[in-house]
Amino acid sequence: MTDTATATVNDPRWARVVARDKSADGEFWYSVMTTGVYCRPSCPSRGANPRNVAFHDSLEAAKATGFRPCKRCDPDGTSRDAGNAELIAKACRLIERSEDAPSLETLAEAVGLSVSHFHRSFKTLTGLTPKGYSAAHRASRLRERLAEVPTVTEAIFDAGFNSSGRFYENSDGILGMSPTRYRAGGANEEIRFAIGQSSLGAILVASSAKGVVAILIGDDPGRLARDLQDRFPKARLVGGDHDYETLVASVVGLVEAPARGHDLPLDIRGTAFQERVWQALRRIPAGTTASYADIAAQLGQPKAVRAVAGACAANNIAVAIPCHRVVRSDGALSGYAWGVERKRRLLQSEADA
Repeated sequence: MTDTATATVNDPRWARVVARDKSADGEFWYSVMTTGVYCRPSCPSRGANPRNVAFHDSLEAAKATGFRPCKRCDPDGTSRDAGNAELIAKACRLIERSEDAPSLETLAEAVGLSVSHFHRSFKTLTGLTPKGYSAAHRASRLRERLAEVPTVTEAIFDAGFNSSGRFYENSDGILGMSPTRYRAGGANEEIRFAIGQSSLGAILVASSAKGVVAILIGDDPGRLARDLQDRFPKARLVGGDHDYETLVASVVGLVEAPARGHDLPLDIRGTAFQERVWQALRRIPAGTTASYADIAAQLGQPKAVRAVAGACAANNIAVAIPCHRVVRSDGALSGYAWGVERKRRLLQSEADA
């Protein structure tokens, strides 16, 4: 192998070109001397010989080679994924502004896509169907209005529910409890919990009637119990019985071998945006990582990097919602609610699996 080829292969950008990594589009470009073209990293063309490849940090630098833009990947234009992300973001804004949930056909027509393509792209980018996104947004709006207006009925209609009767039929699924109990801050909601031990320290597992609401990790079991109380200040906390230890054991097993995945029932509570972020986190394959910017781009909101970081920090369910797989754009490990060293060990465990 020539020195040029060796330098190319050893450049971390080469692996992303070989993988046709769409997330690398816009970060760099590459040119191929023998074909006289420059491309984006995700170009689907036949792989080039590394000795003929040069990398460029900007589109202007790629153009300065005098080569022509590749016709297959159109490196001068918006990537297909980025274009789709913009269209899906437009659809999300349309859903959020509409009093009634727009039909699938209406949304697809508004962004100029076929119904099937739109539905597939929407779910890929947001982790939710348009109907699911609309429901999550209305639930988030309802939570806000319950804290602002004098009556539950007013909050229901302000949030976009056009029938209080239909809302009450599904209120437990929307809020996890009745709106009156939610308004009271979850007063008298029963949450069972127990504490176990793992190689990462003490683990507190807490569940509602719907599923796991919290997995907390730390050094001090007492502090974890107080943390749970702070997160659910008006709930009635009940120590788990002997049967509950089976669930705790399952969570400990997940922490010890996170790459195996889980089938735990989860009771996920957050804003519409937070739930979209958490859905995206659950799609990151074990043994890999994504940056906060990657997640923001997937959601069609590339400028929402700080909001993504905030959603990760607000995650109550460690490991099962794998915020430990999110790193900085330079690959460095950033803050983790349960300690950066635990984050490092979780990632290493997945890499070794």
